[in-house]
Amino acid sequence: MSDDASTRQEEEVEALAAIYGDDWCVVSEQAHIYSIQVRNEDPKSHRTINVEITMPPGYPTESPPLYQLTAPWLRREEKQTLEDSLADIYCENLGESMIYLWIERIREVVQAQLDNSQSDSSPQTSQSASAVRDEDENDGEFDLSDLVITTIEQPDDGEVMECPPINSGEPIVDRRSTFQGHLAPVVHKKQVKQILDTLYQNKKIANATHNIYAYRICQGGTVYQGCEDDGETNAGSRMLHLLQILDSDNVMVVVSRWYGGILLGPDRFKHINNAARGLLEEHGYIKSKESKKGPKSGGKKKR
Repeated sequence: MSDDASTRQEEEVEALAAIYGDDWCVVSEQAHIYSIQVRNEDPKSHRTINVEITMPPGYPTESPPLYQLTAPWLRREEKQTLEDSLADIYCENLGESMIYLWIERIREVVQAQLDNSQSDSSPQTSQSASAVRDEDENDGEFDLSDLVITTIEQPDDGEVMECPPINSGEPIVDRRSTFQGHLAPVVHKKQVKQILDTLYQNKKIANATHNIYAYRICQGGTVYQGCEDDGETNAGSRMLHLLQILDSDNVMVVVSRWYGGILLGPDRFKHINNAARGLLEEHGYIKSKESKKGPKSGGKKKR
């Protein structure tokens, strides 16, 4: 890190600590990781957005800060809109310190949610909200048997493929956060979206704080693989690395996380990988030690 970048980061952290007081927390001074709970003006409201921010060595002159938003009540499209606005702020302030601008933009979103809820409040609305909560609670069993099995048509030969069977694992609960794994066999890249679309028919899965996934498809000696963090920085790539080191092929794993209001730190990655690994082992996607021959780093697999 250049002296200029280091000095500017120190000055920005001091300013943010002075502005936000106890709400601004140092997670790791050495790794330049910080967190803040952004609240609205109503002290009785529980709607907050937890923000974890990492200042990389190149910030602010060469690269943007990294961030993770945690807000279980925020709908997926609302979260995407917020992330787009944060990207716009970065583009408009290249080379400048911008974390304060980000936090205040996030605060605007939190406050807008409060204003909307207050303007819409009525006995009838409250009753509807209660009904929605009951429906969500009943939807928590993760019974995927009633989902509509989607189909796709392969562009190469017109063959129609049904969505592969999806299996869910046992939930892992830690400090009110819940992690739930889902697994499906895959032989075609188009099945990745098909599996996600099928899972999102379950309202609780669709409203999860994060739906992280990774897949590996091995066909004719060619490996197709990919992953998605869904806002949980580096979680998807870690899960893909798990598939690689376990030599798990033609499989997709999805881990849904519902945030419980308490930051878990690195433990969240442990739970995500354990949820995925448990399903891989249960359904026979972890090859036995006897079947693994030779080094796995950069070597070609024998089939």
